[in-house]
Amino acid sequence: MAAEGLDLLLLDSNDDVIYTTGFSHYTTERPVVFAITADDAFLLVPKLEERHAAHQSVHADLVTYFEFPGVESPFSALARILGNRSGTMGVGPAMSLARFDAVRAAFPKFEARPTGLVGTMRLTKTADEVALHREAGRIADAMVSTGVEMIADAMKTGGDLPSEIEIESAVSRRAMRIMYEEHEDQMLVQGLASGLVYSGVRSSFPHGMPSGNAVKVGESIILSLGCRVGGRASESERTFFIGEPTEEQAGHYDIAYEAQRRATAALIAGNTCASADAAGLDYIRANAPEDWLLHRVGHGMGVLFHEPPWVEAGDQTLLEPGMITSSEPSLSVPGFAGYRLADTVLIAEAGPDSLTNYPRKIDDIIIGG
Repeated sequence: MAAEGLDLLLLDSNDDVIYTTGFSHYTTERPVVFAITADDAFLLVPKLEERHAAHQSVHADLVTYFEFPGVESPFSALARILGNRSGTMGVGPAMSLARFDAVRAAFPKFEARPTGLVGTMRLTKTADEVALHREAGRIADAMVSTGVEMIADAMKTGGDLPSEIEIESAVSRRAMRIMYEEHEDQMLVQGLASGLVYSGVRSSFPHGMPSGNAVKVGESIILSLGCRVGGRASESERTFFIGEPTEEQAGHYDIAYEAQRRATAALIAGNTCASADAAGLDYIRANAPEDWLLHRVGHGMGVLFHEPPWVEAGDQTLLEPGMITSSEPSLSVPGFAGYRLADTVLIAEAGPDSLTNYPRKIDDIIIGG
């Protein structure tokens, strides 16, 4: 803050609040704002969150308001605590224009401007954060295993194959059981454990939501699953074949497999995000029609599943040890199927360190074959 000339910093996004204070809450229209000066740290919360914040041992003094929109602005309570101060106030870059106007009205003696300083801090993970991401990666792999076992068991018994939504529900429950059975403390966050499960033609939509569609022998299925441990995210994603794949299906998968291998190998310190993106996508462009390519290689992960840096042609961020990104180039064959493998990768001194390790060779991803 001193380097940026800031006398006051206000952060109101759920993820920035988790990162700076350790307070996790269910986001609504009610403002929750972390305020920090050179001498003080305050967390503004609605009255209904006061005991919740105290229970979580939040690293800030609590300031409360009764309700939103309130007879007076919720920010007035914070302004009174901070007193008759003035100077330059930084706000989180995701603050809405409506809230930005309300903040400026409550702090008329401050010049307000957005700052990305906390986002810059979040790019590089501490050793403690890496440990949480690694555990989230282990559990994400277990979620994938659960989905595979569910389909395989149904095939063995000759019963009805599960639907996408049934698989998604089962893998989420498995993740939460692991968290509660193997850890004494849990940080409960929105999006604790979930994922995308989409099969057959629906898998050609990169973010197809789980439906009541039952999986079918002869089709492929994508299990895109993840969780957050200690508020830190990892995701594991694999494409599976339900029964032996055809030559066409295997050919598609080979392209996706090699593209992801190349992309992951390029996630090394000193490379740019753009160069890692090119390593994966150039291979797809050389081996498949352009309209089968719908998205970048990946994105950063931290408190959120999607956050900077972006492993994409337009991001020239230099990769540094301690950064964590996904590696997930994919093929989307219109009217046929999608093929995507995704791993959570730590940029390490010795090279890419994959935090997710579910097998990916074609013989490993055939269910019931």
